[in-house]
Amino acid sequence: MKNSLGVFLASFMLWAFAGLAVAQDRPLIEIDMSGGVIEPIPVAIPNFIAENSGAERLANDIAAVVINDLISTGLFREIPGTAFISAVTNFNASPQFEDWRVVNAQALVTGAVSTTTDGQLVVKFRLFDVFAQAPIGDGVQYVGSAEGWRRMAHKVADTIYSRITGEAGYFDSRIVYISETGPKNDRRKRLALMDYDGANLRYLTDDSSIVLAPRFSPNARDVIYTSYANGLPQVFLMNLETGRQSALIEDALNMTTAPRFSPDGTKVVLSVIEGSNTDIYLIDLNTRRRTRLTTDGAIDTTPSFSPDGAQIVFSSDRTGRPQLYVMSANGGEATRISSGDGSYNTPVWSPRGDMIAFTKIKSGRFHVGVMRLDGSRENLLTASFIDEAPTWSPNGRVLMFFRESAGVSGAPQIYSVDLTGRNLRRVDTPGFASDPNWSAVLR
Repeated sequence: MKNSLGVFLASFMLWAFAGLAVAQDRPLIEIDMSGGVIEPIPVAIPNFIAENSGAERLANDIAAVVINDLISTGLFREIPGTAFISAVTNFNASPQFEDWRVVNAQALVTGAVSTTTDGQLVVKFRLFDVFAQAPIGDGVQYVGSAEGWRRMAHKVADTIYSRITGEAGYFDSRIVYISETGPKNDRRKRLALMDYDGANLRYLTDDSSIVLAPRFSPNARDVIYTSYANGLPQVFLMNLETGRQSALIEDALNMTTAPRFSPDGTKVVLSVIEGSNTDIYLIDLNTRRRTRLTTDGAIDTTPSFSPDGAQIVFSSDRTGRPQLYVMSANGGEATRISSGDGSYNTPVWSPRGDMIAFTKIKSGRFHVGVMRLDGSRENLLTASFIDEAPTWSPNGRVLMFFRESAGVSGAPQIYSVDLTGRNLRRVDTPGFASDPNWSAVLR
């Protein structure tokens, strides 16, 4: 398989429009994830202007993706086109700010799309603060292949999100997950890859063997996962550019599960099952040298690196029921950080380094929650029959997970929720879906 980045964005550049460099002292919206109510910013995004005959359809499609990206965050509210009293017909003209103020738009996005003689697509946009009657930052232009129009739309939305909130965007990213089909007692599973919003779906494996727990490499070019292709659970590596798959430990006699890459992509941490014992090992991807990190006579599993690669958080039942522990990335003594009632599993470190997300089982209910690194300020964001396997957005502000309903017909689906717990949304997939993993922002 070819690198989709090379196919979608054969060339890529940012271009600042002359005369639009206006300093922005502070973002238009202050994000408070402590639980306070966030009032969405009213934003107007008229259809982008098609500057030549080959761009009409994509101009509307790109504007629609930008709107959907921003609205999905819960931080923005769309001003519907039926409310507009002013049209944008000339990208280079200054907006009639009073017309946009009348419809209560606080932010205005104008854009234009054109095609070049060699088949390239050009997308440019401007962002304005309506009340200040001034642009927010420079105008930006993206150039790439027409097949990559959705990625360019996501990049536009990322830039708008970043300029208004002061936070990094996360829309130009992907999700790898387990696609499931069939009845619950005979569920078929295969690896699937999609854009963060469910578009551009493709399947990476067939359903001839069970696959579990896919995880992206830091550069989003490789995926590591557990497969039963050889009869027992073994960890496999797949290169997304070539589609090549290989077992991580070729001579493994023991079962291996729950893999994750190190932040620099040179190592993998995983669980090795030996009889009734499960320990955490570190594997160097260059030498395939194995280092045992835990030696406790318990089930130590689902390890996850800190963003700096110095520590590992994992789940262990060494005190009787699964709890969360943190240890050095070189192994050694582990410190328990969870302290509440119930069982804790599938911990994953935030890319910001400030929180750990987890699954908690308490009183027969599953929850996705977050806590500080010392276990304090535990906050349960969801509650359901089964909510499991959280994964962080690249900016550390949103979590995806999968939810399954009760009963024989229970169908897992992927959801997202922000750190307030209020913006809960189902992610669009064409069938059952579980165990999502969020990539870094694409390059």
